[in-house]
Amino acid sequence: MALTATSLFKIAGANPGLHIYKTADAIATVTASGYFNAVTDNLRQWDVIIVVSETGGTPKVDVITVTSADGAATVTTTATEGVTAT
Repeated sequence: MALTATSLFKIAGANPGLHIYKTADAIATVTASGYFNAVTDNLRQWDVIIVVSETGGTPKVDVITVTSADGAATVTTTATEGVTAT
């Protein structure tokens, strides 16, 4: 699936910013290079995004970090190490 820009909300911070994003996409899809390209002007390098997803009726929360965004042609992210859902 594709990014739903209206489901990405900045909730705090200036640098880094803290965002929340709700989607039915799997986290592997969300962290794929270019997923957030449509909102490159809203994201900065080192911003944190809390991703709330639901796949097959099972809710999941992941934390990702924006690794490249500031005016970038392609927005890249990475899963945050040490954050696990149980």
